[in-house]
Parts: sequence; C-alpha cells; structure tokens
Amino acid sequence: MENERKRKSFFQKKDRPDLMPEDTSPTLAYFFKLLGRKAGKLLSLNLLMVLQVLPLVIAVFVYMMGAKTPTVESPMYAPLLGTYIAGGSPIAGTLLGLFGRQLDIPVMTTGRLIVILCLVGFTLLTWGWQNVGAVYNLRSMVRGDSCFLWSDFFYAIRRNLVQGFLFGIIDFIIIGLLGFNIYFYFTLSTEFSYGVMYAISIALAVFYICMRTYIYPMMITFDLSIYKLLKNGLIFTLLGIKRNIMMLLGMLLVVVITLALVFGGLASGLSFTLILPFFYFLPLVGFIGIYAAYPNIKRYMIDPYEQPEDTVEED
Repeated sequence: MENERKRKSFFQKKDRPDLMPEDTSPTLAYFFKLLGRKAGKLLSLNLLMVLQVLPLVIAVFVYMMGAKTPTVESPMYAPLLGTYIAGGSPIAGTLLGLFGRQLDIPVMTTGRLIVILCLVGFTLLTWGWQNVGAVYNLRSMVRGDSCFLWSDFFYAIRRNLVQGFLFGIIDFIIIGLLGFNIYFYFTLSTEFSYGVMYAISIALAVFYICMRTYIYPMMITFDLSIYKLLKNGLIFTLLGIKRNIMMLLGMLLVVVITLALVFGGLASGLSFTLILPFFYFLPLVGFIGIYAAYPNIKRYMIDPYEQPEDTVEED
C-alpha cells in the first residue's frame, strides 16, 4: 500500500483498464501532438543540422563583407549615356537619372575565392552524410522509436557511407542548378519566354523537393541503388500527391512565418531576428517532410512484405 502511494506521487495518471490505446495514424492532429512531444529532440537535432548550412552562410558572409566596387544596375545606362552625350536632350537626361542607379558589388580577390571554394567544397563533400544522419533521427521520431541523436547520426553515416556521399553530390548539384535557374529567369521574367522558363524552374524545384523527401528515408531503410532511389522517389512524388501537397503547404507556412519574423523584426530594429531561423527552421521542415513521406513508404514498400507473414501465422 505504501509503495502504491509512492508510485502515484510520481505518476499522476491512474491505471484505467478501459483506457483505449492511442491512435497513432499519421493524421494532421497527430502531427501536432507528435511535434509537441519531440520539440526538445528537434531543437537538439538542430545543433547537428545547422552545421550543414553553416559553411555556406560563412561563404556568403566572406563574399559580401569584403571590398566593393560601384557598377550600374540597368543595362540601359550605357546607350542612354551615349545618347545624352551626343545630343544632350532633356528626355535622355531624365531617363539617365532613372536608369543610372549604381550598386556596390563585392570584388572577388584570389584569397576570397579560395576561401569560398573551400567552404562550398566542404559542404559538397559532406552534404549527403549530413542529410543521412539527420533523416535517420527524424525517421525515428516519426516512427516513435528511441532516438539517440549523436550515436544514431553517425551510425547512419557509417551505414550509408558510399551511397550517402555519391547521392549527396548529385543532390547538391541539382539544388544548385535549380536555384541558379530560378534566380536567372527571375531577373529576366519581364519577357514572356523567360517568364515561362521561370515558372518551369519553380515547378521542377517543387517536384524535386518532393522527390528528395522520399529518397533519403528509402536510402536509410532499404538496400537500393541510386537509380532505384531516384525512380522510386519519382513514383512516390506522383503516388502520394495528397500527403505531398500537405507537406508543401506546411513547409510554405514555415517559410512565410520565418520571413515575417525576420523582416518584421528588422523593420522594428530587432536585428537578432536574422539568426532565429538557425534555431528551428531545418529540423522543423525536415520533420514535416518525413512525417508526410514515411507513411507512404511504409504503406507501399514495408507493409506488403510484413502482412503476408502475419496472415500465414494466423492460419
């Protein structure tokens, strides 16, 4: 009796024989419940995930903080300047004032270029490993397994050392090319043809976001070649369209809230809001992706092999 009272002092909930087991179906309601439970783990995982982008942030800082040189923003400046010098018309002078705005762009010195290339190269070589380790922990959280962040992180890397390295290079290059295309066509999107290419680049980027969300969980769960990982990722992007749409909406909501916090803080003179995304953004977006992707992987690639065995045992 004394032991029972002591036990109840630590466990507030009493035993209830009629208490139903918790519904762990991957619904939207259970997502928020699981997110609340794993918030501490996600913040701890962020310490590992932020190292993935830290070299790139430093590279941008090195590029932006050095010596700068002025240059004109608009390509119309040169012909307008020639027209103004040749004729000196008031209209040319007005247009020159409109299109003659100058920008300060960084000067790329040899030393700065070497530092930036080293930082980008380090990220390229470790990109896949860091994704593999992070996704392994995120999958454990979504499945409800025990999660030992540091040991599981490096265990996943050792287990997928070669494949994680090779696909990480492919993944990094694809992300870089898609990002460059979006930026390039955005600057020229005033023309219809470039606007179409800009829209196509956005669509390809969204499609690849869905693909890679499936590729990394499959890599750490199954023994598949890179070709089959890409093929299955493509299939799941189309097959799991409902969960993929919800995943993209969730990620978009996180991005919008983050931008609102950063720019709202800067407008209010709170410069520390610039570093807020480094405390939560990567693990939160990753958790949303794995929560949406893993149930589809389990449904189509794991359950079909487990259920027949259960049926045989019952017979």
